[in-house]
Amino acid sequence: MYGYVPPDPESDVSQERYAVIYAPRMKRHRFSANCVTLVDSSSTALELQSESQDMYAAKVLGPSKSSEGQFIYYLVEWLRVSSRR
Repeated sequence: MYGYVPPDPESDVSQERYAVIYAPRMKRHRFSANCVTLVDSSSTALELQSESQDMYAAKVLGPSKSSEGQFIYYLVEWLRVSSRR
């Protein structure tokens, strides 16, 4: 993926995880930690997904610290997305 900080191979701080993301616009590729709710599995993320509330199931990579000092997560993939984009 272009534009993300790769995980540190000597630690497990930044790793791929399942999440539900608040995303009014689904064109972004990175999200502030306050928009991301981490969950245990893809099935849990899909259960908690609520398109009417702009909450979408995804696989993310993170956390990473941005140049502004905020913690962010990078989108790896949307798990299931309707026709809305």
